[in-house]
Amino acid sequence: MENSTSRLSRMIRPPQARALLGNIGNTTLWRWVNERPDFPRPTKLSQKVTVFKLDELIAWRDAQGKKASS
Repeated sequence: MENSTSRLSRMIRPPQARALLGNIGNTTLWRWVNERPDFPRPTKLSQKVTVFKLDELIAWRDAQGKKASS
């Protein structure tokens, strides 16, 4: 059985998401969220806390690299 710590360790906050995606800007991150249907959806844990699933961001990032090299 998974505990909450291991589940939370797979979630990252927007600053870490931006770094993972190549040090993109805050505006770029939220533009992608709002305008790109294939971009992973964030989850709001509370009014002030938003997270992304790390594995979804990595998969999306890797897929973008494959598209560019095709």
